[in-house]
Order: sequence, then C-alpha cells, then structure tokens
Amino acid sequence: MKMPALEVCMMLILALFVCMNTLMAQSPPETFLVKPGKLLEVKRKIARQEPAMQQALTELISIADKSLKNGPYSVVYKDKAPPSGDKHDYMSVGPYWWPDTSKANGLPYIRKDGQVNPERYTIKDDEYQNAMSRDVYFLGLAWFYTGDERYAAHATELLRTWFLDPATRMNPNLNYAQAIPGITDGRGIGLIDTHNVTMLIDGVQLLKGSKSLSAETYKGVQNWYREFLQWMRTSPIGLDEADEMNNHGTWYDVQQVMIALFTGQEQLARQMLEEQTRKRIDLQLETDGRQPKELARTLSWNYSLFNLRAFFELALLAENVNVDLWNYESPGKKSLKKAYTWLLPYATGKKDWDYQQIKPKHDEEFLELSEVAAKKYTDIDLAALRKQHGELRNNLLLLTDWAY
Repeated sequence: MKMPALEVCMMLILALFVCMNTLMAQSPPETFLVKPGKLLEVKRKIARQEPAMQQALTELISIADKSLKNGPYSVVYKDKAPPSGDKHDYMSVGPYWWPDTSKANGLPYIRKDGQVNPERYTIKDDEYQNAMSRDVYFLGLAWFYTGDERYAAHATELLRTWFLDPATRMNPNLNYAQAIPGITDGRGIGLIDTHNVTMLIDGVQLLKGSKSLSAETYKGVQNWYREFLQWMRTSPIGLDEADEMNNHGTWYDVQQVMIALFTGQEQLARQMLEEQTRKRIDLQLETDGRQPKELARTLSWNYSLFNLRAFFELALLAENVNVDLWNYESPGKKSLKKAYTWLLPYATGKKDWDYQQIKPKHDEEFLELSEVAAKKYTDIDLAALRKQHGELRNNLLLLTDWAY
C-alpha cells in the first residue's frame, strides 16, 4: 500500500530531526588549544552542507589523504648515533651554526643568525617529528569530521611507532637537540624543536573516540609525555631552557602547559601560567608592546610573530583552567593586547618595518593571528588591515579557528 505523500514527508522530517539531534547531543572532543565547541559547531554546519564548510572539508580531506601515505617515522632511522650511542635518543644540529672557515677542521662552529646551515637537514629527527605531529593532527581532524576510520588507523600507527614500539620509540628527552659541533652535544635551546606539541596532542585528543586508538595506546602516549614533562622540569638542559627570556622561554611554557593538561595535571598547568607566563609577559614586552629580544634578531618580523603566536597559544590554553591572559596586564603595564596592536600598523602599511629583516617580510601569519585577535579584542579597529590585505583566505581556519 502506497504511503500518502504527507506521511512520507513527515517521516523524512522526523529522520532529519533525529539526525540533527544526535549531532547536537554529541559530546565535544577533549581538545585543549582548538576549542571543542567550535569543532562541534563546524560539524553541524558540514552536516547541513553549508558551502563554505564543504569547501574547507574538501581541502582538509586532501591533506589527510596525503598523510595516509606518509610515515611511519622514527628517531632510529637516522644513520648517525648521538653521543649516548643510543639511536632512540633524539638529536639535531643548531640551524644557525656554521663551520669556521678560518680553522682547518671548521671547529668550533660559529653563529650566523637567521642563516640555516644545510647540515641541519642531514639528521632527520626534527623533520620526522614535525611531519608526524602534522600528520596526526590532520588525520585526527579528518576522522572527527568524516568518521572514516582509515584516518584514525594510520594516525594510531604513527603514534605507536614514535612513542611506544620498543624497536622504534623515542626516549623521552631532548638531551642531544640543537648540538653545536666543537661546542656542545646538546643544549636547552633544542627544546624549541618540539614546540608544535599542541598540534600533536590535539590530534591525539581528536582521535579519542575512534575505534583505532585504544585506551592502552592513549595511556601509553600520556605516560610518555608525563616522563618527558618530568625531564623538562628537572634536567639541566630542560631547566636551562626555562630561563630563556625570549621566544624560547615562551614556547617552553606552551609545551609544559599543554603536556600538563594532556596528562591530567590541571593544577600544575594553572600554576605555570600564573607564576611563569605572567612573569614572561612583564619581562619580555615593553609598555608599548615591543618585543626587544625578538627585534634584536636578523629576522625581527618573523621572530616577533613567532613569539606572539606562542603567547596566543598560551592564552588559548589558559582558558582550560580559567586563567585570563588575553586581558591580563602585568605590574609593569605590559599585555598581549599591546604586543598585538604594536605590530598592527606594520601590517596595514601605515608604518615601515625598519628593524633588521634579512629575508622578505610576509604578513600571512600576522593575518592568521588577527583572526583570533578580532574575536578576543573586539574594540580594535581592523578596517585598515582588511583594506590592505582583503579577507584572509584560509579554509582551515574555518574548521578550527586556529591555523598551523
């Protein structure tokens, strides 16, 4: 017996209603930097087939499909062993250090700030951990938005290889990072190599609901990072980086706070933000918002943005423990808002950048940070920035409100 058209329509509407209610009721992912509410909102828009979100999803899937062909990665794949003799120890070479041509053996190396020595790329540990972090993040996003278990399965394989498999895992330390031939086998500054931990951990968090990422694997990665955080906070090299009063110190805080959140140590994360990061704001910034340590570099624009990005990441992470860095003003009247607005006229073209910049100055990263600043500082007029650069075309920002 043929159903009446009205009854068919009512059933379709009911089915759609149930589907939308399921999406609305879905628990948000437990991400820390990328906001869970934003992810769920985007997922609903995708379900409604909103054109902009569909286009952004298509771009994400293209990236994730390429990631399916990448890896696995491991520190043991390098040809050279670090001074410990154990290839499971991460190692890298300082990027701005070059052979001294006045010496027969080139030792000790000398510094050329902003000029990367190609020797940096002969050891792949840094390249591999960056690629692994990026792949896990985009595979995690792709799984979350599509439910395609292929993405979760490959990301899980990458995680097991890097962190857990006894034959390939990395030891939880950076004792031999950013070595300088003739000077040191490793240094605190080497901790900057893993500054993208927010990307990696949020990728893991996105995968928590997948079938592929077992509770055992998740716990194993957590335990690895718990050991790494202990190394950061107690080893001579880790403590050396903690004292840095430039972007290195800021990214040190980013890593500590992110790992503390990931390992369930919220009180520790709050303590770091209140006792360390607030102090960095006062020590690293001027009252007008300048960042003197970054302006002293040969890539002063790049490093000013790099440090500001770290502070923005800290402010986003601080929201997880109800600490407000966005509106914090230090005893010395320093603030993130002033740091952002000081850079603004150099991006709008109102002022010329007259600090040293040995490579071309680009504004894309500032525009990405501006998308965040526009939401946090609604009183800042960005009309001149929009006029100078137009609307920022970054589809991935639509999916997460943060661009890596």
